[in-house]
Amino acid sequence: MTIDRTTLRWNGWGPVAQENALPDQAPQWEWIRETLGLSHLPKTPAQPMNEIRLAPTRLTDAQQEKLAAIVGENQLRVDDYERAFHARGKSYHDLLYVRAGKLDMAPDGVVYPRAADEVMSVMKLAAEEDITLVPFGGGSSVVGGVNALAKSLDGAVLTVDMTMMTRVIRIDKVSMTARIEAGIYGPDLEKQLQNHGVTLGHYPQSFEFSTLGGWIAARGAGQQSNRYGKAEKWLVNAKLATPEGFWETEDFPASAAGPNLNQLVAGSEGTLGIICEATVKVHELPARKDYRGYLFKNFEAGVEAARRINHAGIPVAMVRLSDADETFFFQKFSSSAAGGLKSKLQNAYLKARGFAEGPCLMLIGLEGEKDTVLWAQAQTEAIAKAGGAMALGTGPGRKWYESRFHSPYSRDPMLDRGLGVDTLETSTHWSNIAALREKVTAAITRAMDDNMPEQGARGIVMAHVSHSYPDGASLYFTFVFPRQRDREVEQWEAIKRAASDAIEAGHGTISHHHGVGTDHAPWMLEEKGEIGMGTLKAVKAKLDPKGILNPGKLLG
Repeated sequence: MTIDRTTLRWNGWGPVAQENALPDQAPQWEWIRETLGLSHLPKTPAQPMNEIRLAPTRLTDAQQEKLAAIVGENQLRVDDYERAFHARGKSYHDLLYVRAGKLDMAPDGVVYPRAADEVMSVMKLAAEEDITLVPFGGGSSVVGGVNALAKSLDGAVLTVDMTMMTRVIRIDKVSMTARIEAGIYGPDLEKQLQNHGVTLGHYPQSFEFSTLGGWIAARGAGQQSNRYGKAEKWLVNAKLATPEGFWETEDFPASAAGPNLNQLVAGSEGTLGIICEATVKVHELPARKDYRGYLFKNFEAGVEAARRINHAGIPVAMVRLSDADETFFFQKFSSSAAGGLKSKLQNAYLKARGFAEGPCLMLIGLEGEKDTVLWAQAQTEAIAKAGGAMALGTGPGRKWYESRFHSPYSRDPMLDRGLGVDTLETSTHWSNIAALREKVTAAITRAMDDNMPEQGARGIVMAHVSHSYPDGASLYFTFVFPRQRDREVEQWEAIKRAASDAIEAGHGTISHHHGVGTDHAPWMLEEKGEIGMGTLKAVKAKLDPKGILNPGKLLG
């Protein structure tokens, strides 16, 4: 394993020893309380592990002996901590359960294979014994993608944790590809690649605690996907263990020999097989990086600039546009102690420039050869200024880059104070971006208002464009709200349902990069259609005839 499980929070984000991002004395708490219209922020700590009792494992002694013979006794775990750690992912919905000590979904055991052959042997045994298998990488899914659901009420569930499979098998610097085992965490992957002067360039917000296999299985996107691509773009080839045997997809730069089956692997979420190895595209390390900020007078002006940048074919790594609420929230949230960016002098300056009402921050990231980056910086700045933007220089970009993985660390202390924090995302065409943002924001706001714990309380909805393409872009929503502590799950379900229905009715996809899991499965039929879903189910039936692989995900 690249990370010892006991050093990580089983019911939260990051290391056990992680410094509290929002200690009790932090000035942000009073601002949050006032903004949400609350009389007070209650103490709502998570239930500690030593107060929780899990049901006995349903794996028989004989099954445990057979599994230990495959992976080794130390690589088979049936203790409470391992089972609790692998019960669910890291969504707000998941944390409502694990923080309350409700671990009825915990697997009956966890295996840590060390090679593809061991994965296949576990697969064959599970098929013979009718044991459900749930593939697990970093466990960072926020849509229920790794939840330990059994295929039947009394059936055993075995989680297959891939994080001992971490080899970079080969790097081809002529073809610029690398063959890598699927269990490697992001930091270890980049360290090994960069030692050879190359990079995958895939940096999702979960980068520190997510794996290559998980990125592929969820069809993920890194923050610099404009340059390096989403998972389905950089995936060249994959080797999967399935109940029908090893399945290795084609490995060509391009082919007209029918549909490219790599596109079935990317986004398959462990329902078709367990990804053991993958060949991916890599790039030379960029000689120069440039991240800087621009302030637009409104969201629509920023969207238009982002569209023009994409249509101009400028080689950007990232174009990220926050709406007015997100721009204000994160400026205020990160600067409460010192008075922040909205000082009286700054307010006066912004007002004089016409930016007093709802300014929106855009961050543009550029990576590559020095001359290319310098040219791209001049081109993007010209487009931004033509759209009425104020150039802020590299300060905001540098601040974002240095803290780009930090946001999830604020969620646990907020959960400890009676607050809910969740995210969801979609994508749509440029012509529909503004309308869809308004519809989804309104739907989330109404659902939050209908499910408040006290009179006068309210929630906050923020959005940003995070990934963009010639024909459209993604929209990423974050919402913060006071929890109804007597009906927390029902409250979340109402908000999630309202948002997802609005996305569907507003012509957005149910997920741009988080995946489907259990949370988005109810909306898949509408998006894919009966023929499309029937096709996916037919592939599932061919590769996994007994239905032992990650049931309840993707296909419902």
